[in-house]
Amino acid sequence: MHLTSSNTPKRTMIGLAALILVVGAMVVISLIREGQRSQSVSPKSSTTMVARSESTPPTSSVAPTTLAPTTTLGPLGSGEPVTIVFAGDSHFESHLRTKLDNDPTGMLNPLLPLFAGADLTVLNLETAITEGGTAAPKTYTFRAPPSAFDALAAAGVDVVSMANNHGMDYGPEGFADSLAAAERAGFPVIGVGNTIDEAFAPYLTTIRGQTIAVISATQVLDDSLASQWTATADQPGLASAKDVDRLVRAVTDIRDDANTVVVFLHWGREREICPIERQTDLARRLVDAGADIVVGGHAHRLQGAGRMDDALVAYGLGNFIWYNERGEGSKSGALAVTVTGRRIDAYEWRPARISGGIPRPLEGQEREAALAEWNGLRDCTGLSE
Repeated sequence: MHLTSSNTPKRTMIGLAALILVVGAMVVISLIREGQRSQSVSPKSSTTMVARSESTPPTSSVAPTTLAPTTTLGPLGSGEPVTIVFAGDSHFESHLRTKLDNDPTGMLNPLLPLFAGADLTVLNLETAITEGGTAAPKTYTFRAPPSAFDALAAAGVDVVSMANNHGMDYGPEGFADSLAAAERAGFPVIGVGNTIDEAFAPYLTTIRGQTIAVISATQVLDDSLASQWTATADQPGLASAKDVDRLVRAVTDIRDDANTVVVFLHWGREREICPIERQTDLARRLVDAGADIVVGGHAHRLQGAGRMDDALVAYGLGNFIWYNERGEGSKSGALAVTVTGRRIDAYEWRPARISGGIPRPLEGQEREAALAEWNGLRDCTGLSE
């Protein structure tokens, strides 16, 4: 009998069908996994926003921004801590000018330990940057050459405020020179500008996903010069903290676009170790408006620092790079503040003593004594530790 097999084609068809099912299943699984990967990425991108960038005209002194593409908003921002170091009154007069001329990029090396660990360093530059202009009719006038920016950059300073009672010591010509020198050096300067909006514009930078805004203004202006030195809609000059509402508006304008808002002020009364009412009142207004850190100087003396609600306030940073090396005026240092978004994690005073015009960090018993004295200055501030 001749036998024929009908199972062979059936088996072939079954095998093909099984293969198709296996391949199809692999494709489906791959698509599911890809979808899961996409879902894990999309929530992260949806929590970020593009930070506001301030435009800077070619002749503007407004500090340039160094923003990352996105800024995470919320009380802690990106969740990453940032350390900001603040320093006080600085110029390049007398023997400091000689050091600047001889070694601009090395003259400040002794103070480098005071800036250790800083992500951002800000100080008060209390001088015009010019070799020209006409000295203002006042007792003390300060100026320095453009190489001052080289010295500060080499020391690790990131941005300076020139909103103070020496920022226009050499008149409109000297002020224009200062703005031009800052632009040529690519060095951020705040608290000054060709218009009031430029003068109040914040310096913005993003560090580890945290956008930091620094605003500067001066409460100290000579009565006879105030109208000439104050920036207006059509007059170059300084951001005046005498216009409290305008300063508060600068804070509220940037509050929603920054993780941390800093206000750096020139305020108070010379040679006082306790803040005066104008300082305490202004600090309260700024903290209520949303400032996270309020720091300043002018007294040429150290003043107390501490917490006001959830913010940090430091009333007087004292002298820093300065020709006075005697008595109370020689007591110096830098304030390091670590902040995560709006949360003040820690603050530390790094005491120093000015010698040869440059602050030199203290060590051992001298350091401990200086720290105890600095902490004692808080007693007359109304601030808490």
